[in-house]
Amino acid sequence: MSLQGKDQYPLTLQIADKRDVRSQFGALCYRMKAGKPQVLMITSRRTGRWIIPKGWPMEGKTPGQSALREAWEEAGVRGKVTGTCLALFSYTKGVGAADRLPCVVMVYPVKVDALADDFPEAGQRKRRWMSLKKAAKRVEEPELAHLLKSFDPRRH
Repeated sequence: MSLQGKDQYPLTLQIADKRDVRSQFGALCYRMKAGKPQVLMITSRRTGRWIIPKGWPMEGKTPGQSALREAWEEAGVRGKVTGTCLALFSYTKGVGAADRLPCVVMVYPVKVDALADDFPEAGQRKRRWMSLKKAAKRVEEPELAHLLKSFDPRRH
């Protein structure tokens, strides 16, 4: 498989210890509106904070394919990955009442062609198009905010 001239290979997953840092793949979903870039932000199911679609690696899928699949499941995005990993950001994922998992998210640009009304997590999250500046103000992760402020879709 080829992605913008960079080879990506499907993943083979291994069991991790609960103290290990977990890898996730995220989708920075974007469009141009009136000549200005907008990004699609969604809310998390548990806390309602603004995030990008992201999730765990998927057996047999490349990182970009996993990010695109998460964009479909969580936000109803129909589109394509338009480049290689843009950046990484870290956060702590709450699982259950007391457990917290350290995670690192590799973010891939996804150009949105359309949004579906019916998708796996419809009704569980809000989704909203935002300017890069507004999205950066709404997220809690400083590294993600920096990526949002500096993202230029014309490079992808």
